[in-house]
Amino acid sequence: MKKIVHILIFTLLLSNTDCLVAQVEPEDVALDKNEFEESYYESLIQKGIENYDKAIISLEKCLKTQPDNAVIYHELGKNYFFKKDYSNAEASYLKATQFDNKNKWYLIGLYDVYYETKNYNQAVLIAQKIIPFDKKYRDDLVSLYIYTQQNDKALVLINELDQDVGNSEMRDRYKLEILSQNKKQLFGKNELEKAIDKTPLIEENYLSLIYLYSDNNEEEKARQIAEKLQKNIPTSDWAHVFLFKYHINENRAENASKSLDIVLNSNKIDKKIKFKMYNEFLIFVLKNPAYETQLNKATSYFENDSEFNVYKEVGKFYYKKNNWELAIKNLEKAKDTDLETNLFLLASYEEIKDFEKLQKTASNLIDIYPNQPEYYFFAGKASKELKKYKIAMDFLESGLEFVVENVNLEIDFLIQLTQTATATGNNKKAAEYSEKAKNLKKTKK
Repeated sequence: MKKIVHILIFTLLLSNTDCLVAQVEPEDVALDKNEFEESYYESLIQKGIENYDKAIISLEKCLKTQPDNAVIYHELGKNYFFKKDYSNAEASYLKATQFDNKNKWYLIGLYDVYYETKNYNQAVLIAQKIIPFDKKYRDDLVSLYIYTQQNDKALVLINELDQDVGNSEMRDRYKLEILSQNKKQLFGKNELEKAIDKTPLIEENYLSLIYLYSDNNEEEKARQIAEKLQKNIPTSDWAHVFLFKYHINENRAENASKSLDIVLNSNKIDKKIKFKMYNEFLIFVLKNPAYETQLNKATSYFENDSEFNVYKEVGKFYYKKNNWELAIKNLEKAKDTDLETNLFLLASYEEIKDFEKLQKTASNLIDIYPNQPEYYFFAGKASKELKKYKIAMDFLESGLEFVVENVNLEIDFLIQLTQTATATGNNKKAAEYSEKAKNLKKTKK
């Protein structure tokens, strides 16, 4: 019994597909030849219930009527592919492309065969033919370039895609792999140079080439590319990321400061890079204090940054460099202070022997954090140095009760208590505290 169906295939099962403007799945055309239609329809039913052998028999009947029909070869390719007969699938798809080499579905079928059989070199050639019809296959081509070790072409294509459609996690991973492979070789050097000459406004190509030269310790070439980037793309914030490093190395503080300012105010540069550059400038200014004004300007950029307590970090930096005055100046500005910040500040007061400020600050912190023994320690020590012995004893004895599993801190408390008791003439208590400290020291050995 004949079944009249309208199966959406190209409007042309019997005509030339070159004239089509848009391409749709070739299963979508209305047929009018009864015998041909009957066999073709039967093949679709059999394919639908995964009876691929019977579908192939029906399609071969169609070929007897229309031996030059690309759609039938495409359908044969599908059925062979589904039954994992990849050799015949390839032959069928190739036959379809011979009759119509501009149909992306025929090319995609062939691509699937090559990909499934890991024939990546052939898959590359087919993907390149598909891309003019479907740009989504550019990401596939990136992977194929990686599989076939064509890292130079992969890198250029990655940069083009990042520019056109934005970054992706997969492409970022591939780029990292390429740039980290065998640093003695310049993967992609020639391709990137050609790409820059051909399309000088694609920023990523400059960046990749700079990384490659830097990894190969060819800093002068990397610098030249960075300068070329700035010249060809004057608005490039990334150019200043690299130029900043060269300015610092050559002691050109004004230029370094300008580059840093551009980067800090850029919404294109990741915050981690900004932190790193800021820290490099901080180290530079420590050796060149004349540029502290520029550092203060850069520091203000991070003032309201919840992720980076800039004044705390700068204060800690100066503390570790024994620059107590600058440590205090920054730590006092730190917002949302934590225990670490407060201890650096208190220790800085102690270093410059500002015991008045040390006692006042520690005492205020005790009011806010009444269970924190370190604050009692500093308040007690400052009071002792100010010869306020009774207040010192109160702070030290109270704070000692909050010390838990911290032998070093407990010993420090006992030493201060010994000294305070001695200063008040209470030798008995001083001896008790001293003995406890000695016993604790023995437990550490």
